[in-house]
Amino acid sequence: QLQLVESGGGLVQAGGSLRLSCAASGRAFSTYAMGWFRQAPGKEREFVAAINWSGDSTYAADSVKGRFTISRDNAKNTVYLRMNSLKPEDTAVYYCAAVSAIGVVAAAHEYDYWGQGTQVTVSS
Repeated sequence: QLQLVESGGGLVQAGGSLRLSCAASGRAFSTYAMGWFRQAPGKEREFVAAINWSGDSTYAADSVKGRFTISRDNAKNTVYLRMNSLKPEDTAVYYCAAVSAIGVVAAAHEYDYWGQGTQVTVSS
């Protein structure tokens, strides 16, 4: 079992930055691939970024590529999402997720564990 708790969301002006954190409790965090997803009101959950178990391979959605960076610190059982140049369309609830896998995983349905989400609101 793995429990995930996101933090770091909030209200920010367009062009600003935030760093989300996802703290994991449970065994063998370093054996899990991690991902960030988001869901805006009235929209389906969408993939944002993912990272493999060791942190040396990442993948990001085109909509955030070059602005968002995913990273992890296995010693701290934490995965991060650094978000720069935020836009109003980035407003959503952001979720982290975990799956026992070696590579990078982008499909939401493959993830086994999910956090409760953290709200990010970008004002124009």
